[in-house]
Amino acid sequence: MRFNKWLNKNASSLSGKTVAISGSTGGLGKHICRYLASLGASLILLDRNRARSEANKAALKSEFPNVEISLITLDLVDIFSVAEATERLKELSPDVLIHNAGAYSIPRCTSNSGYDNVFTINFASPYYMIRELLPALNGRGGRVVVVGSIAHNYSVINDEDIDFSKVKRASKVYGNAKRFLMFSLYELFERQSGATLAVTHPGITFTNITSHYPKLIFAVIKHPMKVIFMSAEKAALSIVKGLFEPTEYRTWHGPRIFNVWGLPSKKKLRTCSLFESKRIDSYSEQIYLDYKKKIEKSREQ
Repeated sequence: MRFNKWLNKNASSLSGKTVAISGSTGGLGKHICRYLASLGASLILLDRNRARSEANKAALKSEFPNVEISLITLDLVDIFSVAEATERLKELSPDVLIHNAGAYSIPRCTSNSGYDNVFTINFASPYYMIRELLPALNGRGGRVVVVGSIAHNYSVINDEDIDFSKVKRASKVYGNAKRFLMFSLYELFERQSGATLAVTHPGITFTNITSHYPKLIFAVIKHPMKVIFMSAEKAALSIVKGLFEPTEYRTWHGPRIFNVWGLPSKKKLRTCSLFESKRIDSYSEQIYLDYKKKIEKSREQ
């Protein structure tokens, strides 16, 4: 493993710990899983595609024969899949939840959560899961690690269009969802006792989430991207850093040079006012309650 020296300095054994990770079959996710397995963690892989999840499990078992791996099917755009996966997670009692899954430029629709699908995948569903798992995580001193994005700079909350369903530009739609995810959790964890939060970001790297361009354009840019930006293997170190060092209110772990290149360092965020952060917090709690109502209603039927 290329970054053993960094791991030896910045990480420690995770033997006896169970880590759940969403988006484990993606470009970042696979590397995060390898790092976790090398440190002795038991893994819970949360993915939409069962076949890809099984293949990832087989690859990890081949490299790390003693790693314990459980699989949970999770489709973040489907509120009922999210509810079922969350209940299964409660049974397995992870010590750490890593929210890594995301979607950038995809066909837009309103999901069965009632919100835009990009907003649902990147914020609303993860927030619901975290809220539901928090009591148990507080009790065992667990941690939530989320993957934020520098794209959160591209938007500001809009009270008339919370989920940016009326916005077409992908960077703004994605950035709004990440802004909600990051700052809602900063506020939420300020009220917690026991569990801790780490907000991380990988910078810009070549993963599935960057393959949204038309095929011809993507074929042209993918090789320069690999040269200019960090590898997913290196970018994943910021997320690993979050496992061992929580982030204080409005700080994050990410590449040290312009938030794009280099090994991870902790930085203070000055990209969202306190007033806006509190508004995001208020909307987030209402969205969580909306999820609860829809899920409870479906169970009664």
